[in-house]
Amino acid sequence: MKSIKGVMWGLVLVALGIIMGGNALGWFNIDLFFDGWWTLFIIIPCAIGIITEKGERIGNLAGLIIGVLLLLACQGVIAFEMLWQIVLPVAIILIGVAMICKNLFNHKFDEQIEKLNKKILNDGEIGAVFSGQNINLSNEEFKGKTVKAIFGGLQLDLRNAKIKEDVVINATATFGGIDIFLPDDVVVKVKSNSVFGGVSNKKDNKAKEKAPTVYVNGTAVFGGIEIK
Repeated sequence: MKSIKGVMWGLVLVALGIIMGGNALGWFNIDLFFDGWWTLFIIIPCAIGIITEKGERIGNLAGLIIGVLLLLACQGVIAFEMLWQIVLPVAIILIGVAMICKNLFNHKFDEQIEKLNKKILNDGEIGAVFSGQNINLSNEEFKGKTVKAIFGGLQLDLRNAKIKEDVVINATATFGGIDIFLPDDVVVKVKSNSVFGGVSNKKDNKAKEKAPTVYVNGTAVFGGIEIK
């Protein structure tokens, strides 16, 4: 079954194709390059992210609000001078809400991540900068990693790794993508911090209650992280 995100992006492309085809055939005349059309590159990804991504949605919500305000300014509904007066208070409010939610609901999660991070060895960081990396840790004992993709792609394959206790994966994707493949005999818990990006957990928790837990601390900035 295709993911909801894939279906929604498919609908966007179908709608775009219908508009372009209808314009060419003279069925209707819809201007794709209206004032502020470029804001759709902010609005659409953030809207899809709010609907499809699990975990925190503050980043996508902030992006959606900013995108809509920019569109309204380009359309002349609000003045650009007023726009900047609105954006700052909205940003401050959203940051405050995010901090409240994190402290009320995620403090145990954060404490566990902090505890597990102390166990990561000095060689526990992997990075892909303007490049691609495929890391396969088959038959190796896994004790946690920090992985970063900056203008690049990184794949971390742990399907055949030995995970004997709770571990943490700190994943940061900035203008890049990270794919994390996990075995079936672990529990997966995800924390997402995303701005114009998302962390997608496609892994079904089929493990037993006492199985080791893999904590994924994901940050996506104009990027994406997928757990499979």
